[in-house]
Amino acid sequence: MKYGFIGCGNMGGALAEAASRSIGEGELLLADQDLEKARTLAARIGGKVASNEELAAECDFLILGVKPQMMGSLLKALSGHLEARREKPVLVSMAAGLSLDNLRGMLGVECPWIRIMPNTPALVGEGRILYAAPGVAPAAKAAFLKLFEGAGELLELEERLIDAGSALSGCGPAFVYLFIEALADGAVACGLARKDALALAAGTVYGSAKMVLETGAHPGALKDAVCSPAGSTIAGVAALEQASFRGAAMEAVIKAYEKTRQLGKE
Repeated sequence: MKYGFIGCGNMGGALAEAASRSIGEGELLLADQDLEKARTLAARIGGKVASNEELAAECDFLILGVKPQMMGSLLKALSGHLEARREKPVLVSMAAGLSLDNLRGMLGVECPWIRIMPNTPALVGEGRILYAAPGVAPAAKAAFLKLFEGAGELLELEERLIDAGSALSGCGPAFVYLFIEALADGAVACGLARKDALALAAGTVYGSAKMVLETGAHPGALKDAVCSPAGSTIAGVAALEQASFRGAAMEAVIKAYEKTRQLGKE
């Protein structure tokens, strides 16, 4: 089986690298406007560089890692090659805001589609990939899940919820990185070395997230367990609340969702 990746940027490259750990005897084909970028990735993960047209003509799965604004022109260029194929490939889109109906209309050729929204921790096998695959054959869906099992966890959603989910898991890593950086800055201001502060901040976030996932406890209950009466932790929590930390975090997700919806209309 052949798997083609068009677009080898941060997200496309991360998924291609994750897929390289799962394809077994399959073949990985890579294409990008920046040929050197595709070659560098291919050398690292054992793929082969080819053109967009070659991928469209040969691959069983075609993963499209291009920006929403570029999707229309890409699909127009590929449509003839896809039309000529007796057995159509499964097309996988990670373009923010573009619905499956949008994508089908742009292509104009009847092909099975899977819409995904991954995140960058897929590069280290800790990603979250949201997907919607209505009407995709069970065997093709199983192959898709196998392809990306090395990227992290996959969660199937109704397509109408993909944009909301992507505002959290797709954009969320940037919010978390900002939080980690801010925690480290605070520790540096208190005298800790930058290297130690970053390691402690990242490790604290990682361990706390693992507590939520593995205990199943509500985050509020876990927070309360750390906050002793009149202690240091509740003083810090009060400072975050006074600065509207909770509201700012909620608003970040809402604004990201609204922008994602807007991208689908442009």
